[in-house]
Formats: sequence, structure tokens, C-alpha cells
Amino acid sequence: MTPEAKARQHIDHKLEQAGWVVQDMKRLDLSASIGVAVREFPTDSGPADYLLFVNRIPVGVIEAKRDSAGANLTVTESQTERYATANLKWRKDDTPLRFLLEATGQIIRFTDSADPTPRSREIFHFFRPETLAAWLAQPDTLRRRLVEQMPELPEQNLRDCQIGAVTGLERSLAQNKPRALIHMATGAGKTFTAITSVYRLLKFGGAKRILFLVDTRNLGRQAHQEFMAYSPPDDARKFTELYNVQRLASPSIDPHAQVCISTIQRMYSILSGEPIDDSAEDLSLSEVRQTAQQEKLVRYNPAVPVETFDFIVIDECHRSIYNLWKQVLDYFDAFLIGLTATPDKRTFGFFNENIVAEYSYEQSVADGVNVGYDVYAIETEITQKGAELKAKEWVDHRDRQTRRKRWAETEDDALYTGKELDRSVVNPSQIRQVILAMKTAVETRIFPTRQETPKTLIFAKTDSHADDIIQTVREVYGQGNAFCKKVTYRAEEDADSLLASFRNDYNPRIAVTVDMIATGTDVKPLEVLLFMRDVRSRGYYEQMKGRGVRSLDGDSLKRVSNSADGAKTRFVLIDAVGVEQSLKTESRPLERKPGLALQDLLQGVALGHRDDDTLLSLANRLLRLAKQLDDKAQARIGKVSGGIPVAALGKSLINALDPDAIVADALATARTKGITRSEDTLLPDELETARAERVAIACAPFDKPELRDAIDGARREREQLIDHINLDQVTFSGFGEQADGEAKAVIQRFADYIAEHKDEIAALSFFYQQPYQRRQLTFDMIEELHEHLAKPPLMITTERLWGAYARVQAGQVKGQTSRRQLTDLVSLVRFALGLDAELKPFSEQVDKRFQDWIFRHNAQRGTAFTPEQTEWLRLMKDHIASSCSIGRNDFDYAELADKGGLQKAWMLFGKELDGLMEEMNEELAA
Repeated sequence: MTPEAKARQHIDHKLEQAGWVVQDMKRLDLSASIGVAVREFPTDSGPADYLLFVNRIPVGVIEAKRDSAGANLTVTESQTERYATANLKWRKDDTPLRFLLEATGQIIRFTDSADPTPRSREIFHFFRPETLAAWLAQPDTLRRRLVEQMPELPEQNLRDCQIGAVTGLERSLAQNKPRALIHMATGAGKTFTAITSVYRLLKFGGAKRILFLVDTRNLGRQAHQEFMAYSPPDDARKFTELYNVQRLASPSIDPHAQVCISTIQRMYSILSGEPIDDSAEDLSLSEVRQTAQQEKLVRYNPAVPVETFDFIVIDECHRSIYNLWKQVLDYFDAFLIGLTATPDKRTFGFFNENIVAEYSYEQSVADGVNVGYDVYAIETEITQKGAELKAKEWVDHRDRQTRRKRWAETEDDALYTGKELDRSVVNPSQIRQVILAMKTAVETRIFPTRQETPKTLIFAKTDSHADDIIQTVREVYGQGNAFCKKVTYRAEEDADSLLASFRNDYNPRIAVTVDMIATGTDVKPLEVLLFMRDVRSRGYYEQMKGRGVRSLDGDSLKRVSNSADGAKTRFVLIDAVGVEQSLKTESRPLERKPGLALQDLLQGVALGHRDDDTLLSLANRLLRLAKQLDDKAQARIGKVSGGIPVAALGKSLINALDPDAIVADALATARTKGITRSEDTLLPDELETARAERVAIACAPFDKPELRDAIDGARREREQLIDHINLDQVTFSGFGEQADGEAKAVIQRFADYIAEHKDEIAALSFFYQQPYQRRQLTFDMIEELHEHLAKPPLMITTERLWGAYARVQAGQVKGQTSRRQLTDLVSLVRFALGLDAELKPFSEQVDKRFQDWIFRHNAQRGTAFTPEQTEWLRLMKDHIASSCSIGRNDFDYAELADKGGLQKAWMLFGKELDGLMEEMNEELAA
């Protein structure tokens, strides 16, 4: 068979899969189906390879080429156009054919001549004839509607960044750019922005169906809730009252749904034919290493044709669209719209560097959309250096999975590092010291005025580590079960209910998670993040930090944290493992079957399970085991493995699945058979054969039951040691360098602002004119200054500024644990101007000046104020401490009115009252 004949065979098969009846010209029967593809149809330019008829009307042409021509398929476009404009034999109408296709057995390119500036694009498979019929019935194409029919965006209820994102995306779509990236900081409303665009594309763009792609079921549920809550600007009904939204939980896509929400894992399962484990949708792909799997290629599914979706919105697109899962996006003929807060180089490359909107975290903080954060470091001796357990020490040995303990002596000296904590060794003292340091720091330095523990999220290494943390937290804080909960996919309680309680209720105050709340999950009241695990992925780390950035108004924050004073202004990242300093890469764990025991993985490989999930998971366990086994255990395994170390057994499994090596072996095999092949022309069977041969060699050692028993036995011996002997101690607890730099920057912005605006703002003008006009300082002046400072771009609150001075000039700052008042701004300005050598709360300064004033005043009068008069003067002093001044109208305030108000004060002081108030305002306020 010639290469051209082979290509035609593949093309015929694909057309038939898409619902076309393929006929030779001699057997022409246009009544056979709605769509008929006729081979070698005569035209005045020669026979067209395939002429497409829909409802008996010619609508398109296919120019077929041999597979080796795939790389240069675009050069045949002029040939396709010639046939499309040629006169067809037996046809009365000479209107050019609309749909132009070029195809080999592997590649298909498509052009719609009705588009503005028609441009060819590669498609995964031929369209169904019903699709072409529907397009022919429409007055305009989708791409023309995107150019001509999208009205101006209503801007009410949209932030500037959201307006820019929607308009930027629509501009990109109008230019027919197939991929667009929206980079918006966490908390800036990416999903709301996306739903706004989806609504407009459905209503004005005439989109048939849009796919909203996520990478965990939890994020899909969250997106569905946002669709249900969305109110369009031009309709009183909710989005889900106007359009059908399906959250995909089966292989069937509702034909009446305009929006389909799905995990990329489920969509991959539908297209590849691989069954899906429901738990796979709960695991964020941030933590899963992805590799190309040749045996799991996406195949054409007639129930889900390539034209099913017009647009695909990819939520958190940096995580899940590369390697294996990229096939889902290659399959559909749809515009790709990426949403991410943490893009990397791969993200920019995948979206053709078409960034239609860019809104950084720094910009979001400046705009008040998000809050800034400080880094507080906790270091302990054992975290940094590890410790040693001597032989013959009696300690607990605990099984990792069952947590069953036995009391026994250690066999050998065991030296462990900080990295082995909570994996091979658990040191309760280390966990306790970190939790104690966090509790002390939060209560005395970070949030000293809070009566309750701020909402806190702790990132743990494993489920077992999370359980150890929970027990320690409850003990250290002296609280019950409700106070601290584990929120993971494996928690006994319903994870969604726990998450809702953490978000909306008083308890739990502290949540411990491994991965569930790491990305994308919205918990706005969070104010403290404690990292007790490190992460290597920069993007994943930024996502984890993003859990704390969401802003929250004062009323909403007080609903769950009653003693919070106003809106959420910041969050604090407490780093107990050096996560801020560790090297970040884009690596991912190999684990693909975390719920399967090592013994089962070994047995599965021996029985012939050779899928990537099983092999990569076994490789991961072996590599981990190799790091944990001592020399004796390694030697025992080496005896039955033929001298192959445990780590080498794991590495050989990974190397066997190396896609580049598989291609190289397939090419070498082809050469030995005298077949000329390139990487692009290798057949799936050739690649599968090469893979199978490599895997068989790597799996051969596991055929021996002796090796399987030795490995599993070593794993059983590898138990966690519970080190109760080495007591840990905190070696450092304080704000990190990043926080110090931020504090200095806040102070500098404050100083610059004072200098720049001294003539514009009354309070600043007053301070620059000291000491001649002290009595002019009023609460309104301080309030005006505070409003100026709190607005973007400064975003400086009294509490934040006080904390910055406490961090940078700790020796000169007093009253760090006292509750901040608005009048403390007086002290901050005086300190910044150098009028005071120490920064003290305004109320303390008023108290000290009051003592001096009343002592001097009594001496000058010759007689002391009576006890009742002194009590009233103290009440007046307290009012000045909170309001900067006192006048007759102030006696209506509760603390003075309750004692008898102005009438009582006049009875006590008579005509002296006004003079006393004037003196106190002058002496105490500034």
C-alpha cells in the first residue's frame, strides 16, 4: 500500500467515526446520510480528494496528503482553495465552498471561509456533519460574532482589574488568538471575572457550550457555587436561572448544558477510556508528577466530539495542563482561557505569551483587594540540627499507618536530621516547642490585643504528622476537640462541613491540613499560616501562601473573631521549617497510588501490572525506602536482588518510562529493520513495543518472591521512633528579614508622607508648628490623617505602623502588647518627627502628663482638689486620651454623662471648669 493510500485509509476511518458516510464517485448516494464525503469528485481544476455534502449540498473540501507531508501541510492551502472555488460538475451554483480542510493520516487543518480574516487551525478530528449544518444555519460565525457583536462591558460592581481582564480577553478573542492568559492575584476575583466573561460569550457571542476546567473536585464545587450566586448586570435572574450549569460527575455531558464544570482528571478519563478513581479528583495535581503515558493516549469519542466546547476556561492553569493532561486541551476545538495567580515560564509559553490581563499580588495589596503579610520565623535546635538516639534507649516504636505503638529498646545508635522529623522519627518536644512559640508570638507580638486565637492554618507533612500536631495544639492551648481540627480528604468527618465551619463559625480556631486547603480554597478569616512542612514547588508555595491574602471587612471578621479591631489588614506567615529560604523548583512527587500498600504494588508488578501509576508509585516507595534503610537492611536486599541497590531498583523503573528514551529505542529498532522513521512518524504500536521492552527489563527483578519479601520485610522493620528523650528548645523566634525590610519600607513611606503633606493636612501642619498651637489638635484632625494613611497606595494603619517600629526600633518602643487606639497616631507622628525619644501609647503619655499637671496645679492653688474633683478630672483625662481634647459638648458622652454630665461638673468646678479644660487640652494632648 502506498503512503498516500495509507493516509486515505486513516482519513476514511476518521470521517466515519465522526458520522460521515464515505463514498466513491461511482457509488454516489447523497440520501445515505446527512453527511456524505465523496472521494475524487470532479471539478474543472481536477478531481477533489474529498467533497463534503451536508443535506445533499456541497459545503466543503478535503485535500488529502501522505503522512510525511504533515509538517508542510499549510503549503497545500492554496490547492484546497482552488478546489473550493472551482466549478463542480453537475452543480448549478458556483458559490465557493465554505469549509476547507487539509489532512494526512495524523494531522487535520481546518479553515472556515466565513470567518473574518479566515485562518487555518489544527483540529484533533473531523467535525460531525450535524455541526457543519448548524454552522451553516447561523447568520454569522462564532469568530465574526466575537469581532462584531460584543457590546461594551458594563462596569458597575466590577473592580478595575476585572474590567481590564474581561476587555483584554474579548480583545484577544476578536483577534482570533487561540490561547489567552489572565494573570490575577489570589483574592482578586478570578472566578467572578471568568463567569462575567462566560456570561457575555454565551449571551452575545452565541457560544454553544463552555467547559470550566478545574483540578480538584473541591474547586469544582466552589466554582459551581459561584455560578449559582452570580447576578448578571443586565438581568435580575441568577446565572443558573438563565443557563444550565452541569458539574460533571459521570462520563455523560448534558446536551442541554451551556456550562460544564469538570476536573481535568475526569475529562481525561472520558477521552482516554481509562476508568477514574473518584479519589483522584480530590488530589491536587500540584502534588502529582505528570509523565507522558503512551498507553493512555486520548482517543476520539463520538459521544464527546471535538466541537463539544467553544471555549475552555482553565482554572489555576499553571498546575494541570502539561504533559499527560495536556491531551484534553489538544482534543477540543476551542479557545483556551487560562486563569492563574502564579504563572511560571511554562504557563507563559503554553499560552503563546498572550497575557491579556496582569494583576500582581503587590497591585492587589495596593488597591486594598488583598492584604499584605509578614514572615515570622521559629527555629528550634532539633529542627536545625537533628538529634541522636543512643542504642538501648527505651522508646515508643509506632507503625506509620495504624499508629499502633510498642515499647522497646533501640537496636543501634540512631542519628537523625531535621528533614527526617515526622517521617522516620517523631520528636514530640520539637512539635510542642514550635506550637508553644507560635502561641506566645501570636498572643504577645503578632496579635497582642486579641482575646481569642486568630483563625490559623497549619500545613503538615503527612496525615500522621497532622494528628501529632492536633494533639499537641489541643494540649498547649488547653482546649477541647472543637478548637483544632484536621481538614484533609482523609479526615473522618465530612471535609466540606469542616471547611465551612472553619470559614464561618467560631470553632475550629485552628485547622491542620496536608493538601486540601493548600490551593484555591477560600477562607477569608485566616490570619495566621504556620508552615511545618517544606515545599519545593514555587507555584505551589505561592498558592499555599495565597490562603491568607484575602481581605475581609470588619463586621465579617468580627463574626468569627470577636475581638478583631476592624477589617483584616494583614496575615502572618510563621515559618517553622525554613520554607522561605529553601530552594524552590517545579518538581512533583512521584506518588500516584498513595492508598496502595507497598506489598500490593510489588505483587501487582509481579502479576504484570505495568501501567505508569503502579510503576511510578513503586519507584517512589523504593526511593524513599532506600533513604531510610540502614546498611544491614540494604545488604540483605542486595543479596537477593543480584547486588542491585534498592534506590537503583526504583530509578530503573523511572528510567524505563522516560519518553525520550522510549522514542530513541523505537527509532533504533526501526533502523535495525531497515525502516526509515523520524520522531514524528513513529507509530503508536512501535512506541508501545519499545516501552514494553524497557519496562520488562526494569520489572524483571521483582519476579523473585525472595526480593519482594525482603523489600516488604525491610519496610515493616522501618517504624517511626518516638523520641521522648531529646528535648527541643527554640533557638530563634522573630520576624524574618523579609518582614524587617517591609517594616522599614512602611516607616519610610510614613516619614515621606508626613514631609510631603505637612501643609495640606491639619494634623500634620499642627505638629510642624509645635509648640505654639497645641490646643488646636482635635480628634477630627487625627481621624482625617488616619483616613489618608489607610487609603491605597499607603495602606498604613496605626497597628501596622506601630508593629513596624516595634520590629525595627524595638528598644525605643513601649506598650507593644496594649490595644491600639486611633489617638496613638499622635505618638507615632511625634516619634517620627523626633519630638519624642520613645514611642509610647498616647494614653500612657496623657497619664504621665496628667500626673505632672495635677501635682503642679495643686501646689499652685495651695489646696488640693477634693477626691470627687480628682475623680472627675481623671474622667476628663481619659476622654482626652481617647479623643485628643475635651469641651462642653463632650460631657454628653456615656462615660461622663453617666456620672452627671456637664451639670455635675459645673457643680464641682463652677467658673473654673472652662479654664481647667483649656489647661488640660494644652498640657495633656500633645
